[in-house]
Amino acid sequence: MKRLFLSIVILFVISSYSFSQSVGLKTNLVHWATTTPNLGLEFSFNRKVTIDIGVGYNPFVFKDNKKVQHWIVQPELRYWTCESFNGHFFGIHALIGEYNVGGVDVPLGRLKDLKEYRYQGYGYGGGLTYGYQWILSKRWNLEASLGAGYVYLDYDKYPCAKCGTLLESNNKNYFGVTKAAVSLIYLIK
Repeated sequence: MKRLFLSIVILFVISSYSFSQSVGLKTNLVHWATTTPNLGLEFSFNRKVTIDIGVGYNPFVFKDNKKVQHWIVQPELRYWTCESFNGHFFGIHALIGEYNVGGVDVPLGRLKDLKEYRYQGYGYGGGLTYGYQWILSKRWNLEASLGAGYVYLDYDKYPCAKCGTLLESNNKNYFGVTKAAVSLIYLIK
C-alpha cells in the first residue's frame, strides 16, 4: 500500500511540472472491465516522443471471497510515427505491481488454478508496445495498445481463496502479454 501511495504521489508531482506541449489525462477501459479503477497521464516532450504513466488499483473482494486485488504502475516511453497523440506509436514499458488473486473461475491455461488456489505476491517486468490513437475531437482521443514482454512473479500459494495456510513460496518467469489497453483520453493542453 505504501508503494502504491508513493507511486501516485510521484505521478502527480510529475504532472505538476509540465515540460511539454501537450498533456493527456487517460483511463484504461480494459482495467475498468476487471473492476480496476485507474488513471494515467501522458506528456509530450516534442512532436514524436511522449511518456505515459499509468496506475491501477483494485481493492475489492466479491461474493464467496472472489478477488483480483492488485495495484500496478506502468510507465512507458513512446515514439510516434506521425505526431504525438495521433496515429501509430511504438513504446517500451516497465511494470511493477502487487497482487492477491483467488476464487476466480478462469478456464484459460495458466489461470485455471485461480478457482482452487489463491496467489499473493509481486511482479516486475517490461516489454514492447504497439498502439494507435484516434482523434475524436479537439480535446478527446481514443487509444488501443498491446504490449508483450517479460514479468518476474514472486508469489505465495494458498489452498483456497480464504485459507491462510501457506502451501509454497516460489517465483515464475512469464513471457507474453504485459499490457492491453483501450483508453479514453482528455487532452489538457
